[in-house]
Amino acid sequence: MSRTPSSRRTIHRLAADAGLLVVAAAFSLPLLWVILSSLDPSANLQVQIPDGVTLDNFDAVLTPEITFTPLLNSLLLCGGGTLLTVACAALAAYPLSRFRSRLNRPFLLTILFATSLPVTAIMVPVYALFVQVNLIDTMEGTIFFFAASQLPFAIWLMKNFMDGVPKELEEAAWTDGASSLQSLLRIVLPLMGPGVAVVTVFSFVMMWGNFFVPFMLLLTPDQMPAAVSINEFFGNRGTVVYGQLAAFSIIYSTPVILLYVLVARRMGGGFALSGAVKG
Repeated sequence: MSRTPSSRRTIHRLAADAGLLVVAAAFSLPLLWVILSSLDPSANLQVQIPDGVTLDNFDAVLTPEITFTPLLNSLLLCGGGTLLTVACAALAAYPLSRFRSRLNRPFLLTILFATSLPVTAIMVPVYALFVQVNLIDTMEGTIFFFAASQLPFAIWLMKNFMDGVPKELEEAAWTDGASSLQSLLRIVLPLMGPGVAVVTVFSFVMMWGNFFVPFMLLLTPDQMPAAVSINEFFGNRGTVVYGQLAAFSIIYSTPVILLYVLVARRMGGGFALSGAVKG
């Protein structure tokens, strides 16, 4: 018995919905485990309703040594690296977007190749270089490397957003005597606010979850960010305090969630260019 087109569409829709539910469950179960385990006094690897709800796991991790100092270090490292990345990406993307040259395509392809390099492949020469220039075990050195590692993809993103801003607006500003830097700061960047927000969030999130770079470049325990200090919850012989690990994970994720909430409205607001150029 042949199926009608409408029945086939219904079957395909149900299959797609089932697949989406499976994917949603795969992402939801780890999050559910983190929430339940943070409130469970006897948490383990199983997703289970706790027998009793307690905040002792949060009390145990809310100390300067475990949480506050590492989070402050993470904010300094990732915040400084993000600001440096966004500033350098805007300055690098502007000539690539506004000026035509035979070197643009090779330069962009080189940047694309740089995004595919694994950070572990370049850490040995970077470590040797940092030792030579006395940047090892320094916050500023780690910030510089954070920015350098995120800059290639940030330039790609920034250029694509910058291409959407009409050049006629800058030409009008140039006619009034504005320089290229002034037109970039006063016209291009304000109009591509959602693009700047995307680059900012992407760069910050990638730096926030980076364990390997600060683990290699920072030696002093007081300078370690939260991405490295979370390793302290995994003890020797496989012993793990799951409840405290889950509580710390929630606290560790809070700055990223807050950053996304703050910029989500601008990211969804579009470029707001309607009416800016009149025919």
